[in-house]
Order: sequence, then C-alpha cells, then structure tokens
Amino acid sequence: MSRANAPVWALAVGQTLTYAGVYYAFPAILPDLLAETGWSAAELAAGPTLGFLVMAALTPFTGRWVDRGWGGEMLTYTPILAALGMALLGWAPSLIWWLVIWALLGLVQATCLYETCFAFLTRRLGDDARLAITRVTLVAGFSGTLTFPLGALLARNFGAQGALIGFGLLILFGAVPVNAWAVRTLRRMERAEAPRRNPPEPGALHDALRRLAFWGISAIFALVWLNHGILLTFILMLFQDRGASVAMATIAAACIGPAQVAGRAVLLIFAARLSNVRASLWSLASVLVAGVILWVAGWLPALIFVFAMLQGAGAGLLSNLRPMLVADHLGRRGFGTISGAVAVSPILASAAAPSVGAALLGVGGPGLIYAAGLSMAAAAMALGLWILPNRQT
Repeated sequence: MSRANAPVWALAVGQTLTYAGVYYAFPAILPDLLAETGWSAAELAAGPTLGFLVMAALTPFTGRWVDRGWGGEMLTYTPILAALGMALLGWAPSLIWWLVIWALLGLVQATCLYETCFAFLTRRLGDDARLAITRVTLVAGFSGTLTFPLGALLARNFGAQGALIGFGLLILFGAVPVNAWAVRTLRRMERAEAPRRNPPEPGALHDALRRLAFWGISAIFALVWLNHGILLTFILMLFQDRGASVAMATIAAACIGPAQVAGRAVLLIFAARLSNVRASLWSLASVLVAGVILWVAGWLPALIFVFAMLQGAGAGLLSNLRPMLVADHLGRRGFGTISGAVAVSPILASAAAPSVGAALLGVGGPGLIYAAGLSMAAAAMALGLWILPNRQT
C-alpha cells in the first residue's frame, strides 16, 4: 500500500474537485440561480434529477467496465466531459438546454465519481482498498467546504451562470491532470502483478440478486441518500427557516465537509478495532440524531452546526463503508458489477431528491421536509439493525 500512497492521494484531490463541480455547485448557488434565471426551484431541480437518472441507468454498465479493466480510462477522460458540461450550463439559453446538459453530466457522474473510483481501487488493492478509500474520502469530504464559499464568491462576482463556468474550469485544470497521473502511476506499479484487462465473471450478479443482503443494503443507502439529497439541495433555505442569517447558513453548510472528514478520520484511526457493520450502525444513528436536531433547531438556530456535524459525519462514513459492506456480505467476485448494481438505488434516490424536496416544500413547507427526512433516517436505522449484523443474509 505504501507505494500507492501518492496516487491514492492524487485521486482524492481529483474526486474533491470533480464533486465540487458536478455535485455541490448546484445547491451552493441555487438561490442565485433562482434569482438570475427566473425558473422555479422545481424546474431547476429537474436538471440534477435527470442527471442522476442517467447515472443510475449507466452505473451497472460502468461497474462491468471496471471489472474488465477500463476504470482508469473512465477516471482519466470523462472529467473532461464534466468540465465541458459545467461550462455549457453557464450558457444554457433555455430550460430544455439546461436538461439536455444535465443528461450529459449524468453520463459523467456514472463514470468518474466515487463508484468508479472505489471499484477501481478495490479491484487493484484488494484488502488495502478500505484504507485507500478512506484516504480518498478523507480529502474529498472537503469538497462541500470548498464549494459553498467558492460558489458564493463566484456568483457574487460573475453571476450564477458565470460561477458554473468557473467550476468547469476548476475540473479541467485541477481534476483532469491529477486523475491522469494517478491512474498512470498505479498501473505502472501493478504491471508486473496483475493483468491490464480482467475477464468477465458471469453469474456473480445473478447470485447476489438472490441474497437478502443485496436488497437490504440497497434499501438502506436509498433511504439515507434520499434524506441527504433533499436536505443538501435545500440546505441554505432550511437553515434560514430555522432562524439563521444568510452568512450563518452558509458557514454551517460548509461545516458538512469537515464533519465528513472528521468521521472518516475516526474510521481511519480505529480501523483495526471497528468492524464495518458497527461503523455503519453508528453512522446510521448519527444521521437519525441529526434529523432530530434539525427539527428542534427552530428554538435554537445555533443547533444547525450540530446538525451539520452529525449529518456530515454519518453520511460521509456511509459513503465510505458501502463498498466494504458489499464486499463483506456479497463477496469480491464480480465486485464492480455488483457494487454498481447496489449503487443504482442510492443514485435513483439522489435523482429523486431535488424534485421530491421541491414537492415537499410546496405541499407542506420546510416542516414536511424535516418530518420526511427524520422518517427516512429512522427506517434506514431499523433496516440496518435487521440486515447488517447477519452476513448469511
């Protein structure tokens, strides 16, 4: 693992910058987009929703491509499309173009974000992948911390659409070169140890689909990602509803990133003593308590910082642990394909989150979002207690 340290850290930087553009930029500048475009929150949210739907449709295929040795190519080249897509969003003249460009970004999200990166590392590093994945997410957890203040700065100086172009440039000149170097370096190290292309492993996904663990893990992560996606998309509005000022809401939203990093640092420190199952259950509990805290923050707005820390730590750790839970409960045979299939449900949940959140906001206001988020967290916790401790499911 020591020889792979530098390229793993480089992939971490690449993931940080790519997530800043294609994932966090939208919620970071959503209030500015609403004011500048004149489109409704539901119309704007339809873009990321469509992107996630495309991502969900393609992720099982990208998992197979990783199994066949194409993960490096996806991590190297598709961020270029991400940069192009973000820049084009800044010039979108109409809502239809906004949707078309987000569909392109869905292709990018399926090929160069965590799912592909984690499968790429798991295929190449085996048992060392947990440490490598933790390191990647340790750094990438700062993506939100980077994006919210950067988005505010760019939007203030160049407008919301100019900010989107700025995020595209960040990916092009930041993520693309570090990803290319990391992939090339890892492959150079492995050339004598493993074949460049791996044969397909037929039957692995079929066997996994017959296991309760597959469906249980999928449901847990769908619930958490729907919860997290809704809250993240409307986080600035929700924090202001709790009584926070714009500045306070922005600072609190930026705390989610450091919270993710803090949670992952704890996992790194206690990796030898903390099983994947126990870490997952603690993470689910953190998301559940965060929902309670957000609800009562109306009486004490400063509690939004506690919410940000608990929500960030819980969701951040779970994104780390998902590939490990898949490997533990469903095995490593056909890992990329199976992991990609498990990822479909949380991706669909993320796809639905902006539109579901907008609908909840329209029907019942922020209060309905708080109630729905808490219900999702409670259901995920119950499923985790039932499914995760038993590897025979």
